[in-house]
Amino acid sequence: MFACNGKVDIKSLLPGELEGLMKEMGQPAYRAGQIFHWLSSGCGSWDEMTNLPGTLRAALAERCHLARPSVRKKQLSALDGTVKILWELWDGNAVETVVMEYRYGNTVCISSQVGCRQGCAFCASTIGGLVRNLSAGEMLDEVLFSERETGKRISHIVLMGIGEPLDNFENVMRFLELVNHRNGRNLGMRHISLSTCGLTERFDELADRDLQLTLSVSLHAPDDETRNRIMPVNRTRGVDELFRKCGEYFHRTGRRISFEYAMIRGVNDTPAHARLLAKRVRPLGAHVNLIPLNHVDERDFEPSGPEEIRRFVDILTESGVNTTVRRRLGSDVDASCGQLRRKTVRTTTE
Repeated sequence: MFACNGKVDIKSLLPGELEGLMKEMGQPAYRAGQIFHWLSSGCGSWDEMTNLPGTLRAALAERCHLARPSVRKKQLSALDGTVKILWELWDGNAVETVVMEYRYGNTVCISSQVGCRQGCAFCASTIGGLVRNLSAGEMLDEVLFSERETGKRISHIVLMGIGEPLDNFENVMRFLELVNHRNGRNLGMRHISLSTCGLTERFDELADRDLQLTLSVSLHAPDDETRNRIMPVNRTRGVDELFRKCGEYFHRTGRRISFEYAMIRGVNDTPAHARLLAKRVRPLGAHVNLIPLNHVDERDFEPSGPEEIRRFVDILTESGVNTTVRRRLGSDVDASCGQLRRKTVRTTTE
C-alpha cells in the first residue's frame, strides 16, 4: 500500500487496491467504488462521504491519510483570465497550478514535484533543488481542486509545472491511471501532455505502456554546446542521444512528439540554431512550439524579440516544420512556473 504521513495514502489507490483494503477491513467490495467516487470528485474529508457508515469513516480516518490542498495564494490575470494557484500541501510544502483558457477548452498545468533537481539555467522551479516527489493523489488533487477553485471544467492536462515528471515516474504513471479511469475523472489520454527535459532512460518504459498521451520534450537548443550551457541534463545524454530516443519512441508508438523551445535572446535564437533545429526535427514529423521566455528575477536571461522570433519561425516553416508560437498567457501573474512559489517561500523565510 502507498503510504503518506505514516498512514495509507488512500487518494493514490486504484479501485482494485481499494477493494483489497475493504476486504482487510471486513467491508463489502462495493464500498471501494463509493470511496473511489468520492476521491475522484475532490473529496477532502471523511465527513463528506455521506453514504458510508459512520463506523467505517472512523475506521478509515484511523488507518488512512486524507487531506485537501489549501490555497496559499491565487493570482488572476487581468489580460487573459489565466488563474495561477499556489497550493499548500498537508506538510506545509507548496506547488503551483495554472488554469488557462483556450478555444478548445480549459487546460490545467500541474506540478509533479516540490522543486526540481534538473538545474535548467533559465527556470525558477529548480532554484533550491528538489524537496520531494508529489504522490499520485496530490497530482489528482491539483486537477480536481483547480476545478473547484476556478469553477472551470478542465478538459486538458499538461504536466509541465514544477518538477520533472519522468523523475517521479511511478507516481506520475499512477496519476495518469487515476485521472483516466472510467469510474473516476475519466479524462482521455489524448487530452494529456507530459513534458520532459529529456530523461531518455525512461522513454522505453513510457513507450511500453502504449499511452495515447502527447510527449513534449523541452529541447530549447538543437546542439550540445548551447544545450549544455542551459540544461545540465544534456551533459550526460547529449542531443544526438535525445533525438535517437525520440525517434525510437515515435516509431514504436506512432505518437507525434512536440518539442518545446524557449526563445532566449542571444542564446538559442540565431538563424543557425533554427536551421539545425529544422534538420533534426523534420525526420520525426514533429511539432515545434516556440515559447517567448518568461523573465525570472534570479536569472540573467531575457526573451527573444519579435523580430528574432519571426525570423526563427520563417526558417522552420520554410523547411517544412510544423511550428507554432505559444500565446503568452498569465504574463502579469508570475507566468513562469516556480516564480510564485519562489517569491512566496522567499518572503516567508526572510
